[in-house]
Amino acid sequence: MSMLPAGKVLAFAARGERRCLGVRRGGRWIVCPYGAVLDGASAKDQCARCAQLDRSRSVAADTMADDPRPYGVYLAYFGPGLLKVGITAVERGPARLVEQGAVAYAWLGRGPLMAARRAEALLGSALGIPDRFAKAAKRAARGELPPVVDRTAELAQLHATAQKLPGWPETLRPVEFASADHTELFGLDRIPGEVAELGGMTSGAEIVGEVLTGVGADVYLRLVRGADGDSDGEGVAGAGGVGRAGGVVAVMDARLLSGWVLGAAVGRVTTVPVRGVVTGRGKRAGTGEGDEKEKGWQEGLF
Repeated sequence: MSMLPAGKVLAFAARGERRCLGVRRGGRWIVCPYGAVLDGASAKDQCARCAQLDRSRSVAADTMADDPRPYGVYLAYFGPGLLKVGITAVERGPARLVEQGAVAYAWLGRGPLMAARRAEALLGSALGIPDRFAKAAKRAARGELPPVVDRTAELAQLHATAQKLPGWPETLRPVEFASADHTELFGLDRIPGEVAELGGMTSGAEIVGEVLTGVGADVYLRLVRGADGDSDGEGVAGAGGVGRAGGVVAVMDARLLSGWVLGAAVGRVTTVPVRGVVTGRGKRAGTGEGDEKEKGWQEGLF
């Protein structure tokens, strides 16, 4: 968050081809041996073969069941009715919740990995609590959030219900309810009710805009307008002078930038496609399009 403070002007371009980041081993990235080129519209920053290698030793893929670290089970709140269950290594603290863009959260229990997994599965089967939400659903909810007290109450109710479930793993220590809210951290009050979406990068594509705030991997930008204050019908904002904000607000998934070589923008116009404005209900104005495209995509878990 500190690297992209509100008011900072971004003006950058993608160069060359988007390449696979390779595999992380021993605390460092190993270059992709295939030199794979990635789709600029995908949030995935690895090719299929590198991703498969990563998952061969992964908690998320259940191929690392012998992990001796203690794990925490959490409840994360993204909006009214959008509560999920998840697990993360205790040593990571709330980092995973920040990465996901959770508006608020509460710890449910702590213990061994497999006990945490069983609790996660228990909430899914007994209460129908999911372990993921589509990106579009989370974005839409940010435009119409209820007061903090209402968010806390919704979390507290689920927390109490979850801990009373029969079949709670014996080795998982329950954690007393305490809610943490990310309103100030994320600058949620700076997000308007209607936000457009920036599409994927292509070689030579440029983004010019002023940072409003960041939520997880999402960066909210006010695209710079031209000297005449106009932007074209496709939502691409002209920029007569960098820093002259006042155009449409658009959200950019920063994960789409990984794998690109980024350089300074040559022009003063955002040339990345800007999709229609998203309303508070998660539908793009004039299209009726919701978050169907995002179903099935799951962000990294740990």
